[in-house]
Amino acid sequence: MIRKLAFACLPALLLAGCQDPASTNQGSSRSEIRIVGSSTVFPFAKKVAEEFVNFDPERRSPILESTGTGGGVELFCSGVGANTPDIVNASRRMKKGEFDRCTANGVDGIIEIVIGFDGIALAQAQNGPRISLSVEEFYTALAANPFGKGANKAIRWPDINPALPDTRINIFGPPATSGTRDALEEIIMEKGCKSDPAIKALSDSDKDRFEEICHSVRTDQAYTDTGENDNLIVQKLSTNPDAVGIFSYSYLADNADTVRGVPINGVEPTYATIENGTYPGARTLYIYVKKKHVDVIPGLREYLAEFMRGGEHEGYLTRIGLIAAPEKVRGEMLGRIKTLTTLDGAELK
Repeated sequence: MIRKLAFACLPALLLAGCQDPASTNQGSSRSEIRIVGSSTVFPFAKKVAEEFVNFDPERRSPILESTGTGGGVELFCSGVGANTPDIVNASRRMKKGEFDRCTANGVDGIIEIVIGFDGIALAQAQNGPRISLSVEEFYTALAANPFGKGANKAIRWPDINPALPDTRINIFGPPATSGTRDALEEIIMEKGCKSDPAIKALSDSDKDRFEEICHSVRTDQAYTDTGENDNLIVQKLSTNPDAVGIFSYSYLADNADTVRGVPINGVEPTYATIENGTYPGARTLYIYVKKKHVDVIPGLREYLAEFMRGGEHEGYLTRIGLIAAPEKVRGEMLGRIKTLTTLDGAELK
């Protein structure tokens, strides 16, 4: 589900110097910052947008859409100009193929900013049967073809490990377009998949086959795609106490009265375990910015600085679930904003 914050008529301020030759709307213009992307980053970006306007009421409210990371990057990479986004929020790093599409469409100056950390949390209702999973057990439950040995036939948790609660495997999670889904596959499922030495070796000898086995999620009733809507997963857990949900740590923290974290490898998802890296589902959150838009769209540079201010240790974003980046990383990001240092696509995968 796409959420949009701040609908506004676009004024007659031309986005000079940013129009892409391929644009279908050369005459479009605006003075609001336009942001798309991750549903995980959405609550943080929304709070920053509020503080950005509160600081100076003369500023226009940013237009903010929760499209999912994949969908947001596609919009971001469609070109430069007033009819394209200035920023994409991402719950995983931009991929090399995405960067190349950006470049092909004239988006050839992209600033990558780490805003902090988050965790991919497994959760269940407070009144549900307690469950704790290893990465191998979770992968075996969720994979379409566990360890390449055939379609997943596991129906109940004891089919995977007799010590687990005798309930049906019922998992609610993000769609394939979500950055959370990408991170889930690459951070948690892949670790579980590599518990088999033969599959681990396959990661070097046949990467495509390795990803097919390790990243493919089952499509039967054991897994329900709930769209780009973490709040819906929280609601589903309330009415399905035997189920397990997958969403960002910030939603777990916000709904601690109704849901609790599921330990992975014996480690619960908490601020401390994500910050110190002991929780297996810890991940980095990003925003990507078009350099060509920075000094053309009013307030864009100031919005980026506000994001850094909110994400500092004990900043207002940490009070709503963002895990602050180390000071060294924050210093580097502030430097990128000041100098508009752009991303080198060679370092992407």
